[in-house]
Amino acid sequence: MAALSTLILLLCAAKDVMPSSPHWKPTWPSYRVPVILPQATLNLDKPQFDAEARLEVVSPCGPACHKSSPLPTYEEVKNYLSYETLYANGSLTETEVGIYILSNGGDGSRGRSRTKRQIYGYDSRFSIFGKDFLLNYPFSTSVKLSTGCTGTLVAEKHVLTAAHCIHDGKSYVKGAQKLRVGFLKPKYKDGSKGSNITNSAMPEKMKFQWIRVKRTHVPKGWIKGNANDIGMDYDYALLELKKPHKRKFMKIGVSPPARHLPGGRIHFSGYDNDRPGNLVYRFCDVKDETYDLLYQQCDAQPGASGSGVYVRMWKRQNHKWERKIIGIFSGHQWVDMNGTPQDFNVAVRITPLKYAQICYWIKGNYLDCREG
Repeated sequence: MAALSTLILLLCAAKDVMPSSPHWKPTWPSYRVPVILPQATLNLDKPQFDAEARLEVVSPCGPACHKSSPLPTYEEVKNYLSYETLYANGSLTETEVGIYILSNGGDGSRGRSRTKRQIYGYDSRFSIFGKDFLLNYPFSTSVKLSTGCTGTLVAEKHVLTAAHCIHDGKSYVKGAQKLRVGFLKPKYKDGSKGSNITNSAMPEKMKFQWIRVKRTHVPKGWIKGNANDIGMDYDYALLELKKPHKRKFMKIGVSPPARHLPGGRIHFSGYDNDRPGNLVYRFCDVKDETYDLLYQQCDAQPGASGSGVYVRMWKRQNHKWERKIIGIFSGHQWVDMNGTPQDFNVAVRITPLKYAQICYWIKGNYLDCREG
């Protein structure tokens, strides 16, 4: 146990995270990222696509529950980070991985689900209107999945989202084989595409343009677990589109400790289902965290699941401010706090191991994934 704890401390170690002067800026830390490489790939039977899409995950295991759970073994972590790949033709593979240099994994969780409640007092969400906002960064990185969730553009052809938007923990959801990603576009009165716009071609409203998904990666930690076990820690998935989307995307980054976030605050935008057709933005303080999860009370509704949680910090190497995705909004949790029920919305943190895995899915070369 002592050796494993030492590995975890080394894995979590980051440089340049503490203020060194009165003029300190919140700075992206430099992480020593492990290496995750495929070891063997097996063909699986084609899935049935018979699960109902759930727009949220509910779990009552809170921070204390997660923090008190035993650390997983190295073999368990390798098992959790192995993954399934679903292709557009319905074929399915499972890939075993190896972890090199350092390792760590997620916390366990147990319990029963209770009724959701995702708005806390005054609703602090903002609907984003007007193409000047919707089509500009960072709002333009938010996309809608045909299963009803939200995703975030993280590369020229890749979208990061929640695993439960694709797979319910036991089976792939209906529509996952023909999964599409929707991009908001202006709809013009005269039918033009918007180039060289004049006053006679002003947008009347926004519409979605859809691109098919070529393949989907889901970690086995989600498939083998569920929200009442270790699953919520691995509630993330990566989608590869059939063609480039040609929009600016947001990079992923390793999640710093909450105390190092600017103002201790996170941001995300999603397509909440109580505001159809609207992109909804919100920000709030992080209330608590475990190694794998961020607990907050950002107002949200089903449909926002899969939204990329981001912060803006100073990138010292490039001498500029940069936004990065540090988590994926997952869902809702009821927590028993000394006999009193309390509820949180939960985001899955991008840990060094998850960063290594997602980055490899995107780039296909671990040498491009050494700095988180």
